Order: sequence, then C-alpha cells, then structure tokens
Amino acid sequence: MVTNPGSLRTAMRPVSRRVRAYFAAFDHNANQPVVFDPGKAGKFALDAPPAPWIDLGEIENFQATSATAVEKVAGGGKGAAAAVFRKAPGAGVEFSFCEWGKLQMALAGGSQHMNVLAPDPDAAGRASGGVPLPAVAVLAGSSASEIVLGAGTVDAFAVGDLVAVDADYAQQTGWVGTGIAGAYVKDPGDVLRDKDYVRRVTFNVGRVAAKTATSLLLAQPLPGGAPADGASVQKVAAFVDREGGSYLQDWSALFVWEEESGGRICLYYPHLVAARVAGKGSGFQAELRAVVEEPLAAIRLHACFEALPCSDENDGEEVVNYRSYFPAEMSAVY
Repeated sequence: MVTNPGSLRTAMRPVSRRVRAYFAAFDHNANQPVVFDPGKAGKFALDAPPAPWIDLGEIENFQATSATAVEKVAGGGKGAAAAVFRKAPGAGVEFSFCEWGKLQMALAGGSQHMNVLAPDPDAAGRASGGVPLPAVAVLAGSSASEIVLGAGTVDAFAVGDLVAVDADYAQQTGWVGTGIAGAYVKDPGDVLRDKDYVRRVTFNVGRVAAKTATSLLLAQPLPGGAPADGASVQKVAAFVDREGGSYLQDWSALFVWEEESGGRICLYYPHLVAARVAGKGSGFQAELRAVVEEPLAAIRLHACFEALPCSDENDGEEVVNYRSYFPAEMSAVY
C-alpha cells in the first residue's frame, strides 16, 4: 500500500539528455510500414534495435508539428459552431542529424541517394560518378555480414574499403535495390547501358573490417540483408545526393527520448516521406553549423519529413503518428 502518493510524483517528470532516431524501410511492395508495438518495447534495445530498425544516432533540434485540419459544423439561426471534427490528418517532423552516414545523407537530401562507385581511371567523369571498375561476382554462401568472393578474387579489396553489394541491372522497371528500395525506374531506356545502376543506388553498402582467404567480413551487416542471387560487389569511393529528381525517400521512423530519470517517451511515425511541409522548415540539403569553439564547428545534416496516414488495425482509424509513454517504476499513474 502506498501511504504517501506525493512522494512518487517526481518520477512523473521525464528528464532526457538526447533524442535518438531509428528508421526502417517502408515496404513498397506490400504498402505496409514497419510496426513499432509499444507492448513489445522491452525487446527494443536502444543500442541494438531489432531488425529491420536501424540506429541513426543522436539528433538535435527535433520539432514535431501537427498539420491535421479541424473543421466546424455550423448550426442554428446564426450559424454558430455546433460541432467540430478532424479532417485530413497530417503532421511534419524536422530535426538535425548529429552524424553523417549513407542513410543520414539520403534522408536529409530527400531525393535519390547514390553510391559513387570506384571509377575506371580512363573513363570520362560524371557528376554522380562515371563508368566504374568492373564488378566482382558474389559466390554462394554469402550473408549480410560475409561476402564470399573466392581465393585470389578477394585480393581486389582491402580492409577499410567501402563496398556496394547488389544485382546487375537487367532492364526491370519499378523499385530496385535488395531489401531496401534505392530507386524507382520508370523507363529502362534511362539506364539502358548501365548494368551497375542497382549498385549505384543500393543501400546494401558496408565497410570491410577483415578478410579471410576467400571472403570479405563487414563491420556491420548489410542493411538490405543477404546479397541477392547473381549479386556482384564494387568498391565505393563516396556518397552523393542531388537537389531535384523525382524520387522521394519514405520510411517508418521512431524517435526516443532516452530517459535519465522518469519515464521514456517514444514518437512513432508509420510512414514518413522526405518532404518539406508547406510553410514549415528549411527544406532539404541544409547543412547547419554547431560551433565547438571558433573556428571549429560540427556540421549537422538537416532533415524535413511529412507524415502520411496509415490505418490502425484495432479500429480502422487513419492516423499519422503514435506517442508512447513508459512510466518509471512505481511512479504515480496521474
């Protein structure tokens, strides 16, 4: 029995040092988000999130805005408001990534993100990467963490190399990229002569941490999963994004206020599209300076998103986000 409920109220004041961001690829084929079930949140370890969630580190300047319209129903002789209702649910999210990486750049850039494949030194240059060195075939037995190439062939790569692992482009249309869509091809004629196109846009990129006599061992598992049948591997020299183009990044996202004391707060968006909400935010490709001590400054990647509605399976309602609160142990309920 609790004899002094007031003594528990301090635990109702969440205190956090930082907000952390986790993203998972929206399933375009099934048109389904990746679900965050707060009832199973005990399995969501912040430093080792369950697949397919990807930890994108700490973020700053987090701002969530509501864009849901509320309309009124007029009644009576003077047309006074008799009732109100929600119309066209919507929301926006804006923040700055503290870390730079492939996925952080893709999300902040908003449009199609590309791998600059290691170039053929004799080929002409292109702004998003020219003709690359030939790809090396991936052998059976490969996994998301180990790329089997065979004796001798593995010598073409060194510890520390970045590599892209995916299938050759074979004139298909639609979403391309193993596990995570990296682009949408409307017309095969646009990439007719580029068999390396899928590896240019794939998210299946990793860094070689070690080698065996036949394999590359990656520092982190490929985010799109094990290589597809017939996949090949190429070195990656850099990453590049572009202002413009027709492609928009869309993902499921989870933002967590990591608790120092009190409870934990989670904000879950089933379907975020990289798009600036009209009249809100700074747009794409905004690099922000966080001064360490002049003239030194950390460079932040600024990102803007619009939330698209999804149907809640429990009651069919259209919603754009969910806020979960996990009270501290033995805290008061209200």
